[in-house]
Amino acid sequence: MDLNEVNMFVIAGSTLAIPILAFVGSFLLWPAALIKVYYWYWRTALGLHVDHADYDGYRFCYSRRGRPGSRPSILMLHGFSAHKDMWLSVVKFLPKNVHIVCVDMPGHGGTTRTSAVDYSIEGQVRRIHQFVESIELNKKPFHLVGTSMGGNVAGVYAARFPADLCSLTLICPAGLKYPAESKFVKHLRELEKTGKDIKRIPLIPSTAEEMEEMLKLCSFVRFKIPQQILQGLVDVRIPHNDFYREVFMEIVGEESRQSLHENMHLISTPLQVIWGKHDQVVDISGASVLAEALADCKVDLLDRCGHSVVMERPRKTALLIMDFIIAQQNTGSTSSKKCS
Repeated sequence: MDLNEVNMFVIAGSTLAIPILAFVGSFLLWPAALIKVYYWYWRTALGLHVDHADYDGYRFCYSRRGRPGSRPSILMLHGFSAHKDMWLSVVKFLPKNVHIVCVDMPGHGGTTRTSAVDYSIEGQVRRIHQFVESIELNKKPFHLVGTSMGGNVAGVYAARFPADLCSLTLICPAGLKYPAESKFVKHLRELEKTGKDIKRIPLIPSTAEEMEEMLKLCSFVRFKIPQQILQGLVDVRIPHNDFYREVFMEIVGEESRQSLHENMHLISTPLQVIWGKHDQVVDISGASVLAEALADCKVDLLDRCGHSVVMERPRKTALLIMDFIIAQQNTGSTSSKKCS
């Protein structure tokens, strides 16, 4: 091998080493930045575009794919302390010809952060309706999906603005009177009794260890996540923890705690409920509450799945949602309105 060949291999090796070292360095030193790149990459790969909408000086951040077509548009509302990108794993399995909109809930992600008045369930419903009007999503009835806190908001939205919707999916929704208490609710009651620091709420982690415990609480599947990534997830959240505590106190307060239960009798939209059988955050007994209150409610209970249905069973979730939407289009709803 002559000197030119040696030089060629050295140059080639150096060229490959630079991006590899950069990736390893980012993984070890800046895991939070790497997580943001990860979300950007998957949004791009899935054809989602980030956009903004304004309503009287209030700005919403959302991602979108496609345009309204023969199927109804789908608006997706995330849960407490999450953001629009939590839906990426589900969007991956939804048809590319379906118009999809994932919005950051009030104060979350890139949506304007104001005050507690916007963080109660009624306040969030009001803001989401403003968002819907600002992008004219309700020109035709659309399908609304909400999980956890977002499920509470979605259910009350359906009660307040039935003309906007052709169908509704609630995934492990908060806001009900549950016949049985979940592990998380029992923990909150213990905090109340003992007067322990509210900053120790399991859904608001401040360390990598607390992040790992939160994931165990929310998921039946035990994801093996490297310590650096856990730290990155915490680093992304810590600057917002005071905001999360403010929101949490609003949604568990008397005004919002049972908002869905108090309004479910007003839901006339065809309803689908999806719940993980091993949910430790909001008890699965809530599914029977909705089924008994709304005769035509379709319930799907998922084996080996916890509260994070969207993360644990994204393919199944997407399939169930689309099957429900198509069934409503084929049969029509109980009103004169149809999903088309």
